[in-house]
Amino acid sequence: MQIPTGQPGGFDVIIDARSEDEYAHDHLPNAVNWPSLNNAERIAVGTMYKQVGGFEAQKHGAAMVAANISKHIQTHVLDLPRNWQPLIYCWRGGKRSGSLAMVLGQIGFKINLVEGGYKAFRAAMLEDITRLAPQFQYQVISGPTGSGKTRLLQALKAEGAQVLDLEDLAQHRSSVLGHIPGQPQPSQKHFDTLVWKTLKQFDPEQVVFVESESRKVGNLSIPETVILAMRNSPCYELVLPLAERVALLMEDYNFFVTDPELFSRRLDALVAIRGKVVIDAWKSKVQLGQFESVVHELLETHYDPTYASSMRRNFARFESHAKCEAPNRHSDTMRNLAKKLIAKH
Repeated sequence: MQIPTGQPGGFDVIIDARSEDEYAHDHLPNAVNWPSLNNAERIAVGTMYKQVGGFEAQKHGAAMVAANISKHIQTHVLDLPRNWQPLIYCWRGGKRSGSLAMVLGQIGFKINLVEGGYKAFRAAMLEDITRLAPQFQYQVISGPTGSGKTRLLQALKAEGAQVLDLEDLAQHRSSVLGHIPGQPQPSQKHFDTLVWKTLKQFDPEQVVFVESESRKVGNLSIPETVILAMRNSPCYELVLPLAERVALLMEDYNFFVTDPELFSRRLDALVAIRGKVVIDAWKSKVQLGQFESVVHELLETHYDPTYASSMRRNFARFESHAKCEAPNRHSDTMRNLAKKLIAKH
């Protein structure tokens, strides 16, 4: 499935005619939002439809749509040339996109509609993920918490390798403490679209590097065919000295250092696993500013004991993994390691 925006013979722009909230939840890649009904108007029309009736709702809705289309034309269209070609869609390719298409068509533009709207796009996109995911040869970057997997992936990408960075797409660092303050995760639908968009850019003849994720990254589920392909792929285990792992986590999770109360609240999520006595002891150390000590204990008593068994249980080829040893966490080290991995493939 291809949306040829910006390509010869393609479309100049993809227009999402749904409301702002629908667009924010998910949209076609590169689409812009020209709501035929904004959030409040959509709710008002829906309420009128239920309480008063369809005919009255459609009359009021038509007035709102006409006013919004007029604004879009005045804002976006007046300076456009005759050969401008948009692709327009709404939820199911119905009245909202159809109304905008009709007016633009009357002006003289060549209009294209997504048949079936966003709903049809999503169904086709999910089917395409199922087709795409098994095509690639994945190399899984594994390693215990704090070993620098994300830094290595970033170095691989900077060196020109194909990288599927699921944590970056999900806006989450995957562990129970992995939520990034002030950075909400995308919706599940938009995450799926981001994964699809990334896979579409890859060359099946080249290796794809990916981190050894669980099925969920924060609140988001990795598409089933992607996680299955990952778990049947060869693994590299990134090895970093414990002191370097602690230092790396102190850098990457600095927001806990600057907000001890946030750190303490996040630690509460581990009470069911580690017990209240242990968590209270860690929280006391946090209040005293003993962050390195808490991170060290978290690694040794919580993260590391379950790492190897989880990898053996979930990644079929982990037992035959190759080790990648990094003496330190620094960018030059990760860059050199990335170059060596790329050279092997």
